[in-house]
Amino acid sequence: MHLKLTIAYDGTPFCGWQIQPKLDTIQAQIENALTEIAKEPIRIHGAGRTDAGVHALGQVAHFTAPHHLNMNPFNWVPALNTKLPASIRITACAEVPADFHARYSATAKTYTYHLSLAPILPPFLASRAWHLPRQLNPDDLQLALSQYLGSHDFRSFCSNRGNETAETDYTRHLTRAELQHIPEGYLLTFTGNGFLYKMVRFLTGAAVQTAQGYLHQDELSLLLNDPHARIKKSLLCAPPDGLSLLSVHYGTPTSPKSHS
Repeated sequence: MHLKLTIAYDGTPFCGWQIQPKLDTIQAQIENALTEIAKEPIRIHGAGRTDAGVHALGQVAHFTAPHHLNMNPFNWVPALNTKLPASIRITACAEVPADFHARYSATAKTYTYHLSLAPILPPFLASRAWHLPRQLNPDDLQLALSQYLGSHDFRSFCSNRGNETAETDYTRHLTRAELQHIPEGYLLTFTGNGFLYKMVRFLTGAAVQTAQGYLHQDELSLLLNDPHARIKKSLLCAPPDGLSLLSVHYGTPTSPKSHS
């Protein structure tokens, strides 16, 4: 049986999603729980990697259940949750076709980023928001976000993983880059057909710099529309604390699909 998991987690105590030798990661925790249930190793495949300290409400992964297990998909949810730390929860499990792949079948992802403008960061927002007690200009913040919409070469808004080549495709298509006022500050929401390494954090950092007057709108436009210009990189990568993977989308894409 081919199964799709929907996963929520507080990323604060973990070294990111992807399994790494001798490090505590979300993928390792879930694989260990699966192995304990199945009595044999099981590998899961996630929709994408989240960095250390990044959270998720709707991460997706898939795995193939061993033939000797006849568990109903619904029963995998409590079985896994009893073996996982409270900071990781399986929120749903469903049978999917054998050709479903959590990463390669995805057509879009949505991330949110929480900005707190409170003079003093409330304790319940520790590791959940980027604390910016200096006021931002919301009009400039919204204008900066609107520049991200559509297809752009986002090479100025990412970090290198070390495996880039001359053929690396940095073009992504964003259908949503919104600003929402919330009691503690702002919530930014990004939806796109794919995201480069640390891209949402760089998009957020550049928008904040613009809203604080450190980066002009035309400089931001230059980073987006002429990535080979004198300004090579957006200068500020927002911290991981306020970033959450809200959902992974499957179905008809609104733009050519990217798998990052």
